[in-house]
Amino acid sequence: MAKFMDVHHSMKGITEEQLREAHNADLAIEGEERVHFERAWADPESGLVYCLSEAPSAEAIQRVHERAGHKADEIHPVPLSIQ
Repeated sequence: MAKFMDVHHSMKGITEEQLREAHNADLAIEGEERVHFERAWADPESGLVYCLSEAPSAEAIQRVHERAGHKADEIHPVPLSIQ
């Protein structure tokens, strides 16, 4: 499966608890789309949230996010990474 980074632009003021709730909402249904959300990051001041996942497609990620109530504004493939 491919890795993707998705971006949400309008989550200004998000708290750690709200980020965890949104992430858990994704985790609760991710298997139905064969998606696995690995990690999420947020900048409450700017309202940006980033999610790293593995999925068969960007569309599968968007379906999970939409059903969980927080549609992604951008979804980018991550074809190359290093640690």
